[in-house]
Amino acid sequence: MQTEFLFSPLAPTRDKGASLTVGTARVPLQFVRHRRARRYILRLTAEGVARVTIPRGGSTAEGRRFAERQTGWIEGQMRRRQEVALRPTGLFIGSQILFRGEPILLSAGAADGALVIRFADQAVRIENLFDDVRPRLEQHLWSMAQAELPPRVRALAEQHGFAVRGVRVRNQRTRWGSCSRHGAISLNWRLIQVPEPVRDYIILHELAHLREMNHSARFWSEVAKLCPSYREAERWLRTQGKPLVVS
Repeated sequence: MQTEFLFSPLAPTRDKGASLTVGTARVPLQFVRHRRARRYILRLTAEGVARVTIPRGGSTAEGRRFAERQTGWIEGQMRRRQEVALRPTGLFIGSQILFRGEPILLSAGAADGALVIRFADQAVRIENLFDDVRPRLEQHLWSMAQAELPPRVRALAEQHGFAVRGVRVRNQRTRWGSCSRHGAISLNWRLIQVPEPVRDYIILHELAHLREMNHSARFWSEVAKLCPSYREAERWLRTQGKPLVVS
């Protein structure tokens, strides 16, 4: 099922009373016709409206049936948004973060006459002990990732016979990494927070795409050759990686 709205729609159809039962909730339902859409597309908007794009020749009746078949997906999206809304957004002295796969407490300290946050072997300069330190901390972790991840990609690529054209460290919100057909690897800076075997699995996963640009059985066979313990890494990502990357 495609869940992203890719084109600017025409005006929504006039059906203001339409709604959908999802679990115990009533979700407003909106239909939008689009001449370039090739299939029915469902999206849950930021306002909590289930918006169905109707392709040329389609009908609102079939659009409703399509949405009714996807109530499980809608419920999952609503649950995820609620979890994100309840998740604390700020980081302060005494907060706990994940660093190289280990939970670490943030503590205050001093270095060269300046206030710093300390965690593991790191010290990050701050201005005020009572400020939210998340922006400064994430900037520091991103810088660490930029220094560490590209050399690791090149080392693993050389070890396994891959030709990589470039490595970028990005702020990806919905994925750990990606690989282009031209041989460029992009990695999420949050990999600095995961255990090193999991980090290496993500890198090898993206390198495997240079041979199989899909997620076919042949792709997973290639991943298993490169990283025999990949299932353990996948399990860690499912159970402990979700707070780091929004899926």
